[in-house]
Amino acid sequence: MDSLMERLDLLVLNPNLTPLLTLVKAARNGAIYGAKVRFPHALVMVFLFRSGTFREKMRLVLKATRQHARNLAAFAIVYKSAMIMLKHLNRNRKEGRYDAFMAGLLGGYVVFGRNHGSVSQQIVIYVFARVILALAKLSIQPKMHPLSSLVTPDARSKITEHAWQVFASLSWAFVMYIFRWHPESIVSSLRSSMTYIYVDSEHWDSFRNFLIHNK
Repeated sequence: MDSLMERLDLLVLNPNLTPLLTLVKAARNGAIYGAKVRFPHALVMVFLFRSGTFREKMRLVLKATRQHARNLAAFAIVYKSAMIMLKHLNRNRKEGRYDAFMAGLLGGYVVFGRNHGSVSQQIVIYVFARVILALAKLSIQPKMHPLSSLVTPDARSKITEHAWQVFASLSWAFVMYIFRWHPESIVSSLRSSMTYIYVDSEHWDSFRNFLIHNK
């Protein structure tokens, strides 16, 4: 066993195999992270809000977990592969300033852009929200764009202090307005949870379905 581990150590430490091993490690980490994130979330959501037998519910949980893990692993492979190729295409054999953008664009299209499933949508929406928050922070940083000089240090401090409050308030304002007047445009999982909280709470005909059971 010790000799086998020594051989494996020599293999993974071979500098000539570094690009290939980077892809393997990225896929491994993407799959594990996706499984860790999705399994407990799917377990709770399916057993709370889905009907069916225990076996049927577990099948849904495992399906969602597998999809999340596969998506992140596949994206990691495409992204890392593109980064390696772009680096070798550069004359100086160094990473270009926009290589990450191009590699992310390719990975986003190949893995998520052609897949409209609920798991893919949730991942993309989560990433989109984080991108918007990051861009909002960058937009007021010094020397980030031609208008950066117009933002004084005092204004920058006030914007930073209140940005989250504005973002949270507007997000909930828009989602509640859309749910009230255009509920069909909201993704089904969010619509069902909002219906449970804000619509079903208006209907009951006994103490039992007022406090013990919803219906």
